[in-house]
Amino acid sequence: MEHYYAVILAGGGGTRLWPMSRAAFPKQMLPLVEDNSMFRVSVERLTPLFTPDQIYVVTGPKFAEAMLTEAPDIPAENFLVEPYGKNTAPAAALAAEVIYKRDPEATIVLLTADHHIANKDKFRGVLEAACKLAQDDYIVTLGISPSIPSTGFGYIRRGDPLREVDGFSSYHSRGFTEKPDAATAMAFISSGEYSWNSGMFIWRADRALNEFQRLQPEIYQAMTSLQASIDTPDYAAKLLEVWEQVPKVAIDTAVMEKTERMAVIPVDIGWSDVGSWEALFDVLDLDSNGNCFKGSAPSRLVIDTKNTLIYSDKLTVTIGVEDLVVVDTPDALMICKKERTQDVKKVVDMLREMKHETYL
Repeated sequence: MEHYYAVILAGGGGTRLWPMSRAAFPKQMLPLVEDNSMFRVSVERLTPLFTPDQIYVVTGPKFAEAMLTEAPDIPAENFLVEPYGKNTAPAAALAAEVIYKRDPEATIVLLTADHHIANKDKFRGVLEAACKLAQDDYIVTLGISPSIPSTGFGYIRRGDPLREVDGFSSYHSRGFTEKPDAATAMAFISSGEYSWNSGMFIWRADRALNEFQRLQPEIYQAMTSLQASIDTPDYAAKLLEVWEQVPKVAIDTAVMEKTERMAVIPVDIGWSDVGSWEALFDVLDLDSNGNCFKGSAPSRLVIDTKNTLIYSDKLTVTIGVEDLVVVDTPDALMICKKERTQDVKKVVDMLREMKHETYL
């Protein structure tokens, strides 16, 4: 895996997982599925495919110190700290510029810190295959085999077969569709031609910078002006200066939906973006009544309780309830119907409007 690098984007907020996920302690810092934080798990599942010096992290100043502590084997210079959030396209461009300066032959695997992947061996296998495919000047994405006609994910359509790499089939992409309505999602699933967009992309660093130059010239010019200062004492000041010039835009809409050399590898790796409390029902162990539990509570009493999630560090008792999510934190308690967990973001918006900053 010489000249191959993994970049973990770790600056998101995860507002749909309030009240556990907060501005100062977001989703990727929480042990939502496994015993360690999602960020730590994201780092660990890359080994042994990537060594610590081949792993980069892009995050914000509020989280950098905690992430350094969580992943002490990653060199400090591989933590790229954004002055403030500008969405994923500037973050990806920054990583590409820094890595290209250090290794012009680099190939980059662009990942996020807040996804759950059950089949880690297969995940590492498909990443290696995607890196090989990227050497043919393709931008490669992993397409997740859809289990339901979800309206919460983007979709990518498979085109003509490309080639097989290490047992994984690849295809030309026929384009993205962002979060379709229910009828369209059902049609996508029925056609058998669509995968969920995982948000994981693999590309050569030089290809990445060429695509930014063609499709996002403002971002490209800003990163180009930064290059001379990389790994010098002037870097932090120059980064702050150029950061003001870049637009706030997602990598999907900025580049991936417009590129002409996109390839997709459909794969089933037990992937979940854990984007809501309801999503945890799909990745946590369930008891015989469909209940799941997280937190360090010494015991729980669930009497006549079905399809309910309890996240609490204290004794929690439920009697005669079903289809609920109960999340208890030191300063907030949330109880909602399982099918309404997508509305948790509205709570965060309301708290912000009410200026209840201590709860955000």
